[in-house]
Amino acid sequence: MYQYNKQDQTLIEERVNEFRGQTQRFLSGELGPDQFRALRLMNGLYVQTHAPMLRVAVPYGLLSSKQLRKLASVARDYDRGYCHFTTRQNVQYNWPELSRVPDLLAELATVQMHAIQTSGNCLRNTTSDPLAGICKDEIEDPRPYCETIRQWTTLHPEFAYLPRKFKIAVSGSAHDRAAVQFHDIGVYIVKNDAGEIGFRILAGGGLGRTPIIGQTVRPFLEKQHLLSYLEAILRVYNLFGRRDNKYKARIKILVKETGLEKFTAMVEKEWLRIKEDMILSNERIEEIKAQFLPPAYDPSAADDNALTAQLADNTDFAKWFKYNTVEHKIAGYRGVYVSLKAPDSPPGDMTDKQLEAVADLADQFSFGEIRSTHRQNLVLADVKQADLFTVWQQLNAIKLATPNIGTVTDMICCPGLDFCSLANAGSIGVAKELNEALDDLDYIHDIGDIKINMSGCMNGCAHQSVGHIGILGVDKHGEEWYQITLGGSSENEAAIGERLGPSVPKDQITSTITTILDVYLKQRLEDEAFLETVKRVGLEPFKERVYANH
Repeated sequence: MYQYNKQDQTLIEERVNEFRGQTQRFLSGELGPDQFRALRLMNGLYVQTHAPMLRVAVPYGLLSSKQLRKLASVARDYDRGYCHFTTRQNVQYNWPELSRVPDLLAELATVQMHAIQTSGNCLRNTTSDPLAGICKDEIEDPRPYCETIRQWTTLHPEFAYLPRKFKIAVSGSAHDRAAVQFHDIGVYIVKNDAGEIGFRILAGGGLGRTPIIGQTVRPFLEKQHLLSYLEAILRVYNLFGRRDNKYKARIKILVKETGLEKFTAMVEKEWLRIKEDMILSNERIEEIKAQFLPPAYDPSAADDNALTAQLADNTDFAKWFKYNTVEHKIAGYRGVYVSLKAPDSPPGDMTDKQLEAVADLADQFSFGEIRSTHRQNLVLADVKQADLFTVWQQLNAIKLATPNIGTVTDMICCPGLDFCSLANAGSIGVAKELNEALDDLDYIHDIGDIKINMSGCMNGCAHQSVGHIGILGVDKHGEEWYQITLGGSSENEAAIGERLGPSVPKDQITSTITTILDVYLKQRLEDEAFLETVKRVGLEPFKERVYANH
């Protein structure tokens, strides 16, 4: 895990002091609301419905146990005892007092954390695969390149005020677990015909009110040119991205309106001008890689024979093992998903006590490291199979062992009307109602891999456009209604969901979803996944049942 050097630490401490002065001037009336707005946004601070909301950066989802404990103490001392994990692998606090936010940021700085560029029209947190470094389908660990991008993007003077926010994702695996195709820039680690490892670069992806799948602008880019090529894309966007209309300001609109061929030519022209001045040397790459070396795995871990008997003796443990653990590239280890989707909790929320308990588990069983995922869960990446039963018991005791990863109750959900000033409809309450309706685990497991994504507004923070089932809250004359889409995916076969039909009122959303699931069960072939069924039969069978009484 990357450790700050003196320059890194000085930068975030100076930013805390700078923001402290800005906040004091605002509270004393020296700065007006409009003047302060740009300053607070660059420091991750929003004004929400009830209180300020602070978004804390978790670069490419990687946390140490020490950082997790700090998040717990901040939740307890500055908030209401909990925090929320987001789809950008970040953390949000919903109740900090504005006057105390500088102190909060100073606390975070003591463990190499900050809120810089987590909001505003700037380069946001770079995200990646939560299974980076442990999955068998990996070409190369993407985290060193994520860290390289993090350092390049942080307070980049040329890109501090872009036309709109800008997001980058990096994946090094055959299976895309980072929604790379729906980012402003997507980076895949690939191998060319000569066996060389480099990058495939995509641009123009994005979600929100106009979801678009990113397109390849460079099929193969040598490693030493990573930063110069990203810089070239950003320069073209910064010059030509629209600033007259925030709904058309994202790079996806620029690529669409310019055309891929012309856009690529513009990027290549700029890149040729700067590429030799921004070489990423092999020495620098190796220097960063040295901070992501594999931990000291136990070579005898595969010799343990207790797991088979434990799985046979305990059906609850066996379900958790099946759904919440994944294969590891090192024999005798598993990756463990910590489910933040218990039926009675808002998706993505964790209490201070849960944060501290998971930090303890990480120290004891996973080399002191935790990852956040873009589906609002956590991962303990390196757990010995001999320790799985103990880890399950301890997670179960703190309500973090719901065996539902990849199932219909593993919902992505934004805060919605409960907190967000932009929302048109609630999300958390709907998620709770759906969970209550789908509380039969046998049923949940029988219907298999179904991803529900629910957003309270068109900004799409919960990626509803790419949910297998997408739910979008809309306002109809002051009432909460919901549009439904089917068939979306953010994985390799990326797809944008198709709208099922007219929106449905809030009191019908749960019955609508259960009807969709019932149609799937009746239409599916043996072992056919939900997405496969939707592709095969189309939307009509679902429409007929959902709108039968309309």
